[in-house]
Amino acid sequence: MIKLNEGNSRILNIAVPSIISNITVPLLGLIDIAIVGHLGSAAYIGTIAVGTMFFNIIYWIFGFLRMGTSGMTSQAYGRRDLNEVTKLLVRSMGIAFMISAILLILQYPIELLGFALVDTTEEVRQLASLYFRICIWGAPAVLGLWSISGWFIGMQNTRFPMYVAITQNLVNIAVSLILVYGFGMKIEGVALGTLVAQYAGIIMSVILWNQYYGKLKPRIDFRCFLDRGAMKRFFQVNRDIFLRTLCLVAVTVFFTSAGARQGEIILAVNTLMMQFFIMFSYVMDGFAYAGEALVGRYVGSGNKIALQTTIRQLFGWGIALAIIFALVYGFGGKLFLSLLTNDKGVIEASMQFYLWLVIIPISGFLAFLMDGIIIGATATRVMLKAMFVASASFFVVFFSLNHFIHNNALWLAFCSYLFFRGVMQIYWGRKIWK
Repeated sequence: MIKLNEGNSRILNIAVPSIISNITVPLLGLIDIAIVGHLGSAAYIGTIAVGTMFFNIIYWIFGFLRMGTSGMTSQAYGRRDLNEVTKLLVRSMGIAFMISAILLILQYPIELLGFALVDTTEEVRQLASLYFRICIWGAPAVLGLWSISGWFIGMQNTRFPMYVAITQNLVNIAVSLILVYGFGMKIEGVALGTLVAQYAGIIMSVILWNQYYGKLKPRIDFRCFLDRGAMKRFFQVNRDIFLRTLCLVAVTVFFTSAGARQGEIILAVNTLMMQFFIMFSYVMDGFAYAGEALVGRYVGSGNKIALQTTIRQLFGWGIALAIIFALVYGFGGKLFLSLLTNDKGVIEASMQFYLWLVIIPISGFLAFLMDGIIIGATATRVMLKAMFVASASFFVVFFSLNHFIHNNALWLAFCSYLFFRGVMQIYWGRKIWK
């Protein structure tokens, strides 16, 4: 039996619950795709891709609600400043609900803008529009959950997000299956399942917080919104994350749109292959969350030795996981694809791009680890600069090679983007551990 030292144990205590909670998200996506993948048309798979992309655009833009809250909370936790810890949750949740109200008010122009960005068939457009109009009503639950999940992570508690994610996704799967196969619904059944689960998640989070952190209630002070200095710092940190996320969204939107322009088969192929990246990314995010929590804690407490040791250990885990995923994808990718769809045309077309499944983990693991380290240190300007370089590399590679190798150029550009995200953050962020 392998005995882990204290540092690795702390990493795993945070990473493992995060991985379990994260892994339910791509598994849920796989279930959704598997449900629609057996409805008899590639258009249904494309609809999930487009609909999911719409909400990735909307919610990723406001990813600072989780990331910024996590980094600043972990530093306050390291300083043992319970007043600031509580104020950070109030600020983040309040901003989340204000943003949600704006999204609901502007949902129609947002829908029009989304379809203006993606060139797809009329059938996919109609189905994706139905999916969007149902799921947009989950915005308050989703953004509120991001805020409270970031706060839990900052408090070194990834068990609660795990409990919430498992419950949320079980509800989603159960409701979707009942509505699709029990009531004969199609895309609308999957969308309603998602909506019900989103509110189940935020309700459970509030119950858990009240039960285990209720002693912090006397410290709640809504006047913290009037603290100009604290609010300025909150928005300075989150401004960089916000701009960084816009770059991420631009790459993601372009990736999906470029695939859609090549037809429904290539769109379906890219959607299926992207599930492999998502699976890997959510496992790596577990260790990124450990980086957020522990790096922030040690920065807050000024423990330089523990900080350096933790970063070295995180890199060790990252390298090992990248190798494991590359081997698993290399030998089992075709089997996994056949579980997602019974469309032989889509499976055969996927084999032309099979090699990218092996390359993705190797090119991408640094990006996720460094995201966590940078967020924990709240050195978000480093994150932003690295994303600018990575995004530029994506578009340069794609437009240079698209005329010659088409969809392979798209995947090569994506792997280049992941690689430079990690490498440039190491280059500009090395002063954090020095």
